[in-house]
Amino acid sequence: MMGELKRGIGLSSEFEPHYMPIDGIGEIFNTRSARVTTIIALIRLGYSDGAFEIEEQFLLREICATFEVTESDFTIIENWVRRLIAFEKEARAFM
Repeated sequence: MMGELKRGIGLSSEFEPHYMPIDGIGEIFNTRSARVTTIIALIRLGYSDGAFEIEEQFLLREICATFEVTESDFTIIENWVRRLIAFEKEARAFM
């Protein structure tokens, strides 16, 4: 998943994730495409254990505010990710 994220947002394959304050992420993820890709990946990560916890949602909403992604867009993206996860689960059931 990390490789997909790096490709999707245009990061070098050598980039190593590290802690950074939220207010610094706008400089790294500086295009709408990079920001939406990051939000998608973080929402998928939030659902990876089966539940998108309230703490995860609050963090994502903070990131969205920094990225200038509206609440409406966040809701649309989250719904899309839930459908994607359901489709992936359905596809695995066929195998």
